Amino acid sequence: QVQLVESGGGLVQAGGSLRLSCAASGRTFSSTAVGWFRQAPGKERELVAAISWGGGTTYYTDSGKGRFTVSRDNAKNTAYLQMNSLKPEDTAVYYCAATQRNRLGYRTTEYDYWGPGTQVTVSS
Repeated sequence: QVQLVESGGGLVQAGGSLRLSCAASGRTFSSTAVGWFRQAPGKERELVAAISWGGGTTYYTDSGKGRFTVSRDNAKNTAYLQMNSLKPEDTAVYYCAATQRNRLGYRTTEYDYWGPGTQVTVSS
């Protein structure tokens, strides 16, 4: 199994930056693809970025394209989401998730492990 916990959230003004970390425990982390999701109150949880097992393949939805960068350091069992040029609409709880699929997952149902989330609030 893989256990995940996010950190790095907080309050930031529009235009600012945050780097979220996803610390994983479990020997199998390096063999998982990782997705970053976010969920605002009353809204559906949505994918913002994903990264493959080795980090060679990344994917961004329109929400994060050009502003967010996903990366991972398997030696540290950690994945990251660098968020720049933040907007108020980025306000949400951000979750990292892991899947043992051999390709990136784009839906919540394709992920097996989830962290508890970290709050990101962007003020105008």
